[in-house]
Amino acid sequence: MLGRDRLLIRCCYLGMFVQALVINLTPILFIPLRGEFGLSWEQIGRLVLVNFLTQMVVDLVCCWFADRVPTKPLVVAANFLAAAGLWLFALAPGIFSSPYAGLMLGTVVFSIGCGLLEVLLSPIINAVPSESKSSAMAMLHAFYPIGKVAVIVATGVALYIFGVASWRTVILAWSVFPLVNTLAFMMVRIPPFSPDGARTTLRSLFRRPVYLLLLAAMFLAGATEVTIAQWTSAYVQTGLGYSKVIADLVGFTLFGVGMIIGRVWFGLRGDQGGLRHIMIWGAVLSSVTFLLMSLSPFPLLALVACITSGLFISMLWPGTLSLSTHRFPLAGASMFAFLAAAGDTGAALMPWTVGLIADQAGGPMAWAVWIFGPDIPADQLGLRAGLLVAALCPLLMIPVLHLLKK
Repeated sequence: MLGRDRLLIRCCYLGMFVQALVINLTPILFIPLRGEFGLSWEQIGRLVLVNFLTQMVVDLVCCWFADRVPTKPLVVAANFLAAAGLWLFALAPGIFSSPYAGLMLGTVVFSIGCGLLEVLLSPIINAVPSESKSSAMAMLHAFYPIGKVAVIVATGVALYIFGVASWRTVILAWSVFPLVNTLAFMMVRIPPFSPDGARTTLRSLFRRPVYLLLLAAMFLAGATEVTIAQWTSAYVQTGLGYSKVIADLVGFTLFGVGMIIGRVWFGLRGDQGGLRHIMIWGAVLSSVTFLLMSLSPFPLLALVACITSGLFISMLWPGTLSLSTHRFPLAGASMFAFLAAAGDTGAALMPWTVGLIADQAGGPMAWAVWIFGPDIPADQLGLRAGLLVAALCPLLMIPVLHLLKK
């Protein structure tokens, strides 16, 4: 591998770190934001909804121009917008009459940058000469949980030392990373995604049933992974009764460590086959952990389920991308854009649905009271009911992965 390729790969790794940063910083602040601004659970979930719906819109727009516009200006702009959005999120509550509107504006801006990164980083890595494309893809996506864990630990420690009121300063400090990567991507050369005239078109992709199955798998993978990732901290605090330090530094952090272990392990083992079977087992065990988190009467067992779910979920998203590149090796960024849009749609709808159910489980949704009993506190009842519904996502992914074999 040439030196310029190594620098490009490092920029992509840092780009994935930035993506993890802007997605996972907000969930750590769910409880402080709710307390400071008096937000409902649905409003908290709506921040996640807007985050991933914005990314989905960006993904869909990129489908039409990502293979026609030079990649370098797009990936530079992606990092800059991520930094700008973090600044807006931190400062807008002080300059807007409605703090929640300011939080929304910042979310939209950094989500645009995040959406561009999501579309561009995977095809860039796929375009770099390599003997093991699936391993390279797994290693790229390993930097997402690495970023997640770094953000969780550093932010949790900072909030513990300086108090939750320091959350604005913490966000501004994190904005240094996308700013650095903005400059770094200006100095690298990005290879073409596919030979001229040989690209698999979107029209031909959508004529293939296997691609539609891959889109369904991405939707379910995004819904499964992001629901746990976005709600772990709030659930461990409110649903299980642990402190914020335990929620962030044990539940949320070890969930990310599990994702790192799974993706780095697959990246280091090389392309030895069996990816689809690994994903099926991951979906099965993810379903089990969702059910344990929701139904277990023992808080410690539910916390262990939160932690181990990171390992089981780890290969669902990058694994689907690898299956796609193996099946359609000449597809360009447009294929990745539609896959990202499918994943982001699931990642937007299911976490928001959990928040919606959490607000209504004790009233209109009397079935939750029937399942969990009348004595459980309302907040705990709502979050457990939401996670029980979310367990459908990994369950549905199992037959989809079986159909991909056929």
